[in-house]
Amino acid sequence: MTATANPTPLEALSASLQRLVADTTSSLVSVRSHRSASSGFVWKPGLIVTADEALADEGEIAVTHEGGKKMSASVVGRDPTTDLALLRAADPDSRPVRLEDSVPGTGALVVAVGSREGESVAALGMVASSGPGWRSLRGGDIDARIELDLAPRGHAEGGLALDAAGRAFGMIVFGPRRRVLAIPARTIARVATQLETHGRVARGYLGLALQPVRLDRQGSVGAMVMSVEADGPGARAGIRQGDVIHAWGGQPIRSLHEVLRALGPASVGTTVPVALSRAGETRAIDLVVGERPAR
Repeated sequence: MTATANPTPLEALSASLQRLVADTTSSLVSVRSHRSASSGFVWKPGLIVTADEALADEGEIAVTHEGGKKMSASVVGRDPTTDLALLRAADPDSRPVRLEDSVPGTGALVVAVGSREGESVAALGMVASSGPGWRSLRGGDIDARIELDLAPRGHAEGGLALDAAGRAFGMIVFGPRRRVLAIPARTIARVATQLETHGRVARGYLGLALQPVRLDRQGSVGAMVMSVEADGPGARAGIRQGDVIHAWGGQPIRSLHEVLRALGPASVGTTVPVALSRAGETRAIDLVVGERPAR
């Protein structure tokens, strides 16, 4: 397309967006696993970050780089709690993306860029809300909550979120109710580094199967111990099957999810005071949170 001598503001914006997307293409890949199609980006030479939820649990994985060059990939590590997966696919020609540790404010223009069989796909929108760090429903610590108002194609999940200057500040994922979120660069760097080094992210582990129960007519909630793993943290603390935990860390339990979400990486090795009921008596127990074993 021939550039006009005096482009209109919309023409100038359109040309800028095209350049922005084109400059990112060489760092993006499309990811195929079983029946799932998504995107990813080159984090380091030979290492690709993608969305964990879009990655099949089994079967072969293939990535397609710019221009349609396909190659097989293997899983280095996965962390469902932050929706990150790290793949290995050796390609000397790939260009790692530079992630910017910045969080755009509400109302800022953003572009979501993914890949479909080696060709770029893009969507334009804005930051619907930008807030502080939060914890996912699966217990992962996300350094900032960035919700985007745009409509990327499904196979763009795992692609990059770019600001108006073309800086990559996060990875595109679909949250609850198909809300579009950006996992920020700081979270990606932290989790991907752990996956590269250890193949997993440490998570808290109690060795207990818990079931929520109502304690009284006022709606107070407890967690009944349905089973106890032998030699697990709960067993070593003296917790027994049938116990009902009603306070965690000195605070009444408001929901079982609250307990499970407290078992993030920082919880491993910490001692938590637990109040429980056993045969009508209240007991205080100190529970040392263990590290969830690899499955």
